Amino acid sequence: MKKLRASITGVHAFAPEYILTNKELETMIDTTDEWITTRTGIKERHIQKGEGLATSDMAVEAVNGLLKKTNTSPDDIELVICATVTPDMVYPATANIVSDKVGMKNAFSFDLNAACSGFIYALVTASKYIESGSYKKVIVIGGDKMSSIVDYTDRTTCIIFGDAAGAVMLEPSEDGNGIQDSILKVDGSGRVHLHQKAGGSLRPATQETVANREHYVYQEGQPVFKFAVTNMADVSAEIMEKNKLKAGDISWLVPHQANLRIIDATARRMGLEKEKVMINIQKYGNTTNGTIPMCLYEWEDKLKKGDNIVLAAFGGGFTWGSVYIKWAYDGDK
Repeated sequence: MKKLRASITGVHAFAPEYILTNKELETMIDTTDEWITTRTGIKERHIQKGEGLATSDMAVEAVNGLLKKTNTSPDDIELVICATVTPDMVYPATANIVSDKVGMKNAFSFDLNAACSGFIYALVTASKYIESGSYKKVIVIGGDKMSSIVDYTDRTTCIIFGDAAGAVMLEPSEDGNGIQDSILKVDGSGRVHLHQKAGGSLRPATQETVANREHYVYQEGQPVFKFAVTNMADVSAEIMEKNKLKAGDISWLVPHQANLRIIDATARRMGLEKEKVMINIQKYGNTTNGTIPMCLYEWEDKLKKGDNIVLAAFGGGFTWGSVYIKWAYDGDK
């Protein structure tokens, strides 16, 4: 009997219409386009504007596009996992809300939070439901409205983040393609360097926490950068070694779009030329859980059946990991 694997059979993504450029940021905070571009590689980011719009609304756009593209009825979806750090509400899960808005009435759904590594964590989690034979159609969403937790008076963080969502369809396959292997890691001591101070059970919302601006992203740039550069690169090299892959065997690296220097370091560690690396950070910034599915969506028409692809991410927690995939279809938007 052939091994059952979880294959990505479709991908779609959505970014809001409004674009916040570095030039506009120059009018808001003490920074310059050159400073931002040199340190991050980011030129602009999409921001979700409009009353009453949340992460679920971007996710709905991605999921509806995915269902249409794959000619799938909402009734056929059996499981939805949403990776996000900006849920619509503390509860219910944003995945529940998306399921309702899209009409996926036969699916059970839940959220997963692993910061910027959340999408690959969710992808691996979803794959186990497929590999067990329990489900045949699973949607994994990665999406965040980072503008909702970014302090636009803090020039060290507001230049980095944008809003977007992406979704992939997972289905079983026995042709050797699909998710081959994964390495997921965590170091909880890193939480001191990257977190949201208030809003949880440790420090519930009060007038004081709001006044002190503690409901926004808190990041100590240098420790996070050093840890991310080393570990995202190492785990990507590790999954290659574990699966006896050489640089020439890899068709694409799909890195989390946190910082261009981190992406470059990961590619160098893997021995990959830049032409094999998906990079769109200049257009979207760091959309947290949205970065990897957005890359897959934008490069979909270049992907070929059997391509060896490595996904790599790093996030607050600290969380990090890599996933080795054999692409399941010839891409065509």
